[in-house]
Amino acid sequence: MISTNSSANCVRMQNQKNDARFMALALSLGRRGMGRVWPNPAVGCVIVKDEVIVGRGHTADGGRPHAETQALAQAGVAAKGATAYVTLEPCSHHGKTPPCAQALITAGVAQVVVATGDPNPKVSGTGLAMLRAAGINVRTGVLKDQADADHAGFFLTQIKGRPFVTLKLATTVDGHIATRTGDSQWITGPQSRRLVHAMRARHDAVMVGAGTVRADDPMLDVRDMGIKFQPVRVVVSSDLNLRLSSKLAQTAKDQPVWLCHGAVDVGPWVQRGAISIPCTLTQGSVDIALALQNLASAGLTRIFCEGGGALAASLIKAGLVDEMVTFQGPKLIGADGLPGVGSLGVTALKDAPQLTLIEQRQLGHDVMQRWQFA
Repeated sequence: MISTNSSANCVRMQNQKNDARFMALALSLGRRGMGRVWPNPAVGCVIVKDEVIVGRGHTADGGRPHAETQALAQAGVAAKGATAYVTLEPCSHHGKTPPCAQALITAGVAQVVVATGDPNPKVSGTGLAMLRAAGINVRTGVLKDQADADHAGFFLTQIKGRPFVTLKLATTVDGHIATRTGDSQWITGPQSRRLVHAMRARHDAVMVGAGTVRADDPMLDVRDMGIKFQPVRVVVSSDLNLRLSSKLAQTAKDQPVWLCHGAVDVGPWVQRGAISIPCTLTQGSVDIALALQNLASAGLTRIFCEGGGALAASLIKAGLVDEMVTFQGPKLIGADGLPGVGSLGVTALKDAPQLTLIEQRQLGHDVMQRWQFA
């Protein structure tokens, strides 16, 4: 004979497995919006009734409609009495759209499972309170760590007023990004370069310094991935000493170009379609911390920085790199090569930035590593 406690434990374990399974799906749906929904978070939602998925959705390109709205529309009348799995606390305030918490209440869902809370002062806790006040059973914290990682960019804009920054370096084995003449194509192989394009697509913007624009004349777009929604291209340049014949200038009307600059004439760039982001200068260089705050105020939540060495060093010294991704190609350049990171002013090894390896994989003959700063 099975005891009542054993039966209850079995039901509880099954519910936990279902919660994890359906929340994992909601998270995967939300990730489809990364790089496409700013300034909003990339949320996923799954609506389940009798262990059958009746609706699913993720934040649409541009940030609207929200995930819950789309999942409820797909579920229709089947939402009544169902369980909604949402990767972020449903919004509770009237913005350009009605609150998602109210939409869930109106649809008659019986339960809402939420991965993590929303630090936005307009929402924080009030979305959950609305649901509970309406008699809906609310459970929180399911796959919270994964949700916190997915929403890290949005969270940083709300808590620290800056976007999440991923610093990418493609270097030789001895840590160089180019020869002394500036030749850098190609240090890494096609598999690494394809992954870089996929990473660009999952960020709101790609950022480089003026030196990279002058040396490489890059497009900074996402190619061969079958996407139409391109990231913003951000250039950090104190004096805008950049050629108007560059690819960025010539395509600014087709794909956004934002310029973080000092007190210079930006008119010729604006005429070509670029957006001006005036920034304070510190010792002749753009104050990168204030530049990131300005970019967050303009809506960006996730930035993929691709160099060069001076910009990388300024971000590291300011403690503004949240994740670093390195691609190491099987080449050697030697001491006269250009370093992947400029001077950090480190004189004692104990003062050097400490990194923690969180992922490593081989791509052809290259090695990709993801790092977090300790």
